[in-house]
Amino acid sequence: MAITYFYHALKIDRKRCIGCSHCMKNCPTEAIRVRDGVATIYENRCIDCGECYKVCPSGAIYVAQDDFERIYDFKRRVILVPSVFLGQFAEDVKASLVYTILLKIGFTDIFEVEAAAPVYSSAKTFYGNIHKANKPLISTFCPAVVRLIQVKFPSLVDNLIAIKAPVDFTAMYARKSLMDSGVKEEDIGIFYITPCAAKIAAVKTPVGENKSLVNGVINMDFLFNKVSKELKQRDKSMPVRVAANDVTSDGLMLSLTNGEKRMALCKKSYAIDEIRNVSEFLEKVENDEIEGVDFLELRACDQGCPGGILTCGNRFIIRERIMQRARKLSERERNGEVEKQKEISKEKDFLLERMNVGRILPRSMMVLDENISVALQKLGKIREIESRLPQTDCCVCGAPTCHALAEDIAMDKAQLSDCVFIQRNLEARKSMTTENAIEAMQKIWGKDKLKDYIYKK
Repeated sequence: MAITYFYHALKIDRKRCIGCSHCMKNCPTEAIRVRDGVATIYENRCIDCGECYKVCPSGAIYVAQDDFERIYDFKRRVILVPSVFLGQFAEDVKASLVYTILLKIGFTDIFEVEAAAPVYSSAKTFYGNIHKANKPLISTFCPAVVRLIQVKFPSLVDNLIAIKAPVDFTAMYARKSLMDSGVKEEDIGIFYITPCAAKIAAVKTPVGENKSLVNGVINMDFLFNKVSKELKQRDKSMPVRVAANDVTSDGLMLSLTNGEKRMALCKKSYAIDEIRNVSEFLEKVENDEIEGVDFLELRACDQGCPGGILTCGNRFIIRERIMQRARKLSERERNGEVEKQKEISKEKDFLLERMNVGRILPRSMMVLDENISVALQKLGKIREIESRLPQTDCCVCGAPTCHALAEDIAMDKAQLSDCVFIQRNLEARKSMTTENAIEAMQKIWGKDKLKDYIYKK
């Protein structure tokens, strides 16, 4: 299997990293090691879930973003707004006011991402009818979950619903709407406000497709702060411009935990959030411990997108604000005050014809060797090395677990003597000097971290 790496939005500032190992211990795919006192990401394992970002005490892990000025490369600057962005603002800040500020700071057109929710739901139904044998079908809404399955549960990739994400359906609709009105395609730039790092990575290297329908990604925390500043400084007499949107009350809740499940036409389905819960559940699915399930809605973040690492508010408050907005819209729908799907429903056939992506391929995080014979030899070596390790998972070796260290040793990325228990054993047998043991630790944790302890009287 050819080794191709994902784009990663999560980066490490080596100057700020203190080598504390918090990130390494919390990574769900064991993608981080400490070397020379600094955290290092193994790109073939990282799924951009952001767990490392949340626990870093020094702010050394950051999320790369596109330059905001890129929007001015286009005459028509489209912003795709997810409901979670609007959910960060206080209840007295209306969506129409946020739209007005977005237009003021440079965008020319606004579309709510969740406008495509009914089309996305129909696409999943069509896909499920064709792929009935691949049960349980697993949502591809969350790109971190898609990558988790690719690298850690490759046997389940055929269960993934290989269709476009809601943001892609909305991007298609926005582009077609503008082109139908006479705008040249090259003049249209589509930008998405993302609540997480995984969706940045999904735009840069989309799974199952060669190129994303989105031109750029804007970090939600950056844009929220920019809009908030404009709100404080705005002229109260400024006219409010309401952007046309086709979102429904059900669609508004799509990004929340249970948002997809409640729209799924399945006999039995589960909605699971938080990356470790998801990983634990997928292990049970892979081991055939879960039976009779038709559909799985899996989200890497607690509460769904409101728990994304780039949101600026409390996830529970954001969720409640979205729910409140949905309840108000639902009441208006029942009273016939608004029409569901006024415009986007007209393009439903056009969008569904383009709903599929290419086959999603497995990409195991532990590709030992492209030669199967050599790979089997290394697998045997890993088992032999692991049997010699203490199984304490103390992380002093710079790897998160003894098993991870065994893998690194087999791949010539570490040495058996990196284990402090092995060091003490070798010292007791006079096979390793104290100076050699100190050198081994310095390669992992850096000279600065050890010098105060080594030379302290």
